[in-house]
Amino acid sequence: MDGADELIAKVRSYNPRTNSSLIGDAFTYGREMHEGQFRHSGEPYFTHPVAVAMLLAEQQLDDATIVTALLHDTIEDTKSTYGAIAGRFGPEIAELVDGVTKLTNLELTSTETKQAENFRKLFMAMSKDLRVILVKLSDRLHNMRTIKSMRPDKQVKKARETMDIYAPLAGRMGMQWMREELEDLAFQVLNPEARTSIIRRFITLQRETGDVIDKITTDIRFELVRANIEATVFGRAKKPFSIWRKMEEKDIGFSRLSDIYGFRVICENEADCYGTLGVIHQRWRAVPGRFKDYISQPKSNGYRSIHTTVSGRDGKRVEVQVRTRQMHEVAEAGVAAHWSYRDGERVENPFAVDPAKWIASLTERFDASEDHDEFLEAVKLEMYQDQVFCFTPKGEVVKLPRGATPLDFAYAIHTRIGDSCVGAKVDHIRVPLWTRLKNGQSVEIMTAEGQRPQVTWIDIVATGRAKAAIRRSLREEDRARFIRLGLELARVAFDGIGKRVGDKALTTAARQLGLPGSDELLARIGSAEITTRQMLQTLYPELANRRADEIDASAAIVGLERDQTFQRGACCQPVPGERIVGITYRGQGVRIHAIDCPALVPFEDQPDRWIDLHWHSGTHPAVNTVTFDVTLSNDAGVLGRICTLIGEQKANISDLHFCDRKQDFYRLLIDVDLRDVEHMHAVRLVLEADSDVATITRFRDPSREP
Repeated sequence: MDGADELIAKVRSYNPRTNSSLIGDAFTYGREMHEGQFRHSGEPYFTHPVAVAMLLAEQQLDDATIVTALLHDTIEDTKSTYGAIAGRFGPEIAELVDGVTKLTNLELTSTETKQAENFRKLFMAMSKDLRVILVKLSDRLHNMRTIKSMRPDKQVKKARETMDIYAPLAGRMGMQWMREELEDLAFQVLNPEARTSIIRRFITLQRETGDVIDKITTDIRFELVRANIEATVFGRAKKPFSIWRKMEEKDIGFSRLSDIYGFRVICENEADCYGTLGVIHQRWRAVPGRFKDYISQPKSNGYRSIHTTVSGRDGKRVEVQVRTRQMHEVAEAGVAAHWSYRDGERVENPFAVDPAKWIASLTERFDASEDHDEFLEAVKLEMYQDQVFCFTPKGEVVKLPRGATPLDFAYAIHTRIGDSCVGAKVDHIRVPLWTRLKNGQSVEIMTAEGQRPQVTWIDIVATGRAKAAIRRSLREEDRARFIRLGLELARVAFDGIGKRVGDKALTTAARQLGLPGSDELLARIGSAEITTRQMLQTLYPELANRRADEIDASAAIVGLERDQTFQRGACCQPVPGERIVGITYRGQGVRIHAIDCPALVPFEDQPDRWIDLHWHSGTHPAVNTVTFDVTLSNDAGVLGRICTLIGEQKANISDLHFCDRKQDFYRLLIDVDLRDVEHMHAVRLVLEADSDVATITRFRDPSREP
């Protein structure tokens, strides 16, 4: 059986009425066009389009999509043309191939403005025919599976683009399996040491605990049989990148990460799904705040499932997803379920989403964006995140991306509500405005006449709509203040490269950045929409990237009055590179806090004491103390080696405090003097990689006084 026969047999297995002569003709044409071309691995180039077509056949897609896969590189890489394909295979396939070609030519990881422009084009391609994206995703998946034959620098570029754009896009489309595989393949290129470390720890864990998946699967099946519920149960370990992301988000080491296994229960009907949930919660203790019902509140891409996390006697958590067979098909295929075939007929799955409606709901929020940057921000923030559903006091549902805050909720209702927000209650309890909302919570927004958005809100909100509204309001209300702050930031930046700031330089930089004048440039620098580095790079690219002389620690903050003194908050220990805010104290100057510091809560209703501040953009001395909470193996020489590792990162240990000693482990607080946030991550990474470090977290104590 040659390649064409194998592909046709694959398609015929789910679509007996397939047009085999059309697929065979496309196979022959594609092979002829790519004759004499080879991949980096040395294989004939046409093996790639065939592999992409096989991937789409595994997803049970229609003939037009399969043919497009076979021809997707012909317009780009061979003597073939749009007209030739339209004449031989028809206008529908020619349009699809042309769409894939245009997507291939989009450089999605280029400069921000160009990237935003290209994202718009990507959305236009999607809105014409979503099958273009399905082919492109399968094309990228095969390229990532065979990436080892590429040059290392090309591997990194492809992997970064995959991680930033294609994997989240697959996730948003509901193709979770593809998202996970793309992420893991990219992770293997971008951070192979971390991935290997996680796999190694997995193997150790399995050796210590035995086959946990088999044990739990058997337990769930036993409980379902007792309850007379027919269902299929299967479990798996989560992918290395998924585990790594959880470790990063929760700021914990592998040993403290519990929910590393996932289980699925596929039921006969919806009633059994809820029955299964009851059975699981009766047997195991549910983890509060980890229950999501996407059956009653489905995602916009058609995803339906019940998610719950439970913990067993040993305290280990496991995630369980419960859904019906039809829901499972949509969960696997996502929006692609619309084109799926079975036995020669389009699958009539009641849960499959109409792609045209899905695209319309996705793009309508982005059309209102005034410029490329706002559009790009809206896409990145809203397209790539799961949703949470919250309720107004009247019981109306408000749909928001995961990570949204009460401020996002307020702006989702109306810009006027957001602009005048002074506080919020979640489930009738007053909470800070930066609280992350969870599924099913009731949110009440408190407003006041005369209240205006603060610049710190930009870092609190998670939706593009809220960010755009806040920036618009700030530009209107506080333009003069931003221009003053922007001028001060520009002056410091010019001083750092030995140049003087002047009207001509600012006007030239504004023109280069596509802005109407120097005032607009300064206003955007003051509101943190444009960095001083971007400004300098348009004028002096060779100087902007030069390492500046070290900054005087007493001049590390920009935005203070000449006579104002400052001190870092010991509660949150902010370091250069992190977003900060200042709080004024009578007779004590200004105290600097990280934007998410809990110690800011008491000052929420005292906006006159808040000051918008920035770290100086140059090189800082290693004088910023950060406390790490470290758990180490209690073994000879371990502490000495850890201290040496910190020293090798050019970081000084200023204090050590032992908190807890056990026979096998001991816990201590280590004060380390650092330059900035990058220096902090470098120290932390080298410690996390050490086999004797069980956990390492950044220690923050809101009760600490500076």
